[in-house]
Amino acid sequence: MKGYDIDGVITAGIKPESEAVIITGRSYEEAPETYQMLRGLSIFNAVYFNPMSFDKKTPHNAGRWKAEMVKQLKIKEFSEDSELQANEIRKRCPDIIIHLIK
Repeated sequence: MKGYDIDGVITAGIKPESEAVIITGRSYEEAPETYQMLRGLSIFNAVYFNPMSFDKKTPHNAGRWKAEMVKQLKIKEFSEDSELQANEIRKRCPDIIIHLIK
């Protein structure tokens, strides 16, 4: 299974395959506007939001959150734009293939 980040990946024009999942560092509080944006792009994949509140999220905890979801969902490939978050994922999921989007 493949996974995709939103900001810097999907927002850069990369569209996930229909069976892929989206794992975002965006807070669950940002879900309504995120779903609206994705629907506007005709993207209907499952989305997993960072459980941190908006005011508590950081790039580090977003990376750790993504790594946890990668493990739980048995993601084999993940597209990410943040080097910092990609490194957090690699530390916790050494067998994953990360596609770093620049």
